[in-house]
Amino acid sequence: MKSTIGFIGTGVMGKSMAGHIQKAGYPLIVYNRTKSKAEELIQNGAIWAETPKQMVEQASIIFTIIGEPQDVEEVYFGENGLIPNGKGGQILIDMTTSQPSLAKDIYIQAKEKGMFSLDAPVSGGDIGAENGTLAIMVGGDEDIFNKVHPLLSTFGDNIVYQGGAGAGQHTKMCNQIAICTNMIGICESILYAEKAGLDPESVLKSISSGAAGSWSLSNLAPRIIQKDYAPGFYIKHFIKDMKIALSEAEKLGIDLPGLTLAKEMYEKVAQKGEEYNGTQALIKYWS
Repeated sequence: MKSTIGFIGTGVMGKSMAGHIQKAGYPLIVYNRTKSKAEELIQNGAIWAETPKQMVEQASIIFTIIGEPQDVEEVYFGENGLIPNGKGGQILIDMTTSQPSLAKDIYIQAKEKGMFSLDAPVSGGDIGAENGTLAIMVGGDEDIFNKVHPLLSTFGDNIVYQGGAGAGQHTKMCNQIAICTNMIGICESILYAEKAGLDPESVLKSISSGAAGSWSLSNLAPRIIQKDYAPGFYIKHFIKDMKIALSEAEKLGIDLPGLTLAKEMYEKVAQKGEEYNGTQALIKYWS
């Protein structure tokens, strides 16, 4: 019989990820601050938990993908949290993009209870979540990673073990640093094409498969051209990630001017009321 899986955070990405687990035949328990976002999963047979405490009393493996580091702290360490109410042998997998130091704290406190934890942030946005093709970067104990790999493969196809606790989060920072400056280039390229009197869609056909190619160029540039700013990943959360990356860079003694510029640009777009739109809405910086 398959293990009972808990899933906390059924938002833009989490809903699809939990759905893949469900389709793979695992018994599923779900929790979200807004229950309506979990209704489809519940209608398909998932059990609703009123609190993380109620979930950890029933599930052997629990995934979390939530908003901010303080939300992660509450879910893991709070009175109704996973670790205070958990028991030995349970596995906790945080897929939120968060602080490497917090991932290490979760690992240490879980270990004191005889529990196991992995930090396993993802990349690929709503498209990757829907298609089950997310990139998953994992930190923690390698034997636990190997144990849950079949479960991770239900919604990911590029699953890489990066090292000890916190290594997954550090890798996600590398991912976000590469994305943020890439998005500036994509927006500037589209703007240039338009000002030069070119058809942006035709330009995209030429450049997306060449040296300029990237996931963002192939998947988000078409949305920019179509003026589709629906979130695959919220600008609000992207700014949070960039702040974490800059803080970690400072600790490492490195200067990242590209990341600094991207954060400033995204903050200006957020101030225009775009914080709940997708990262492709950076194009509105120029409007």
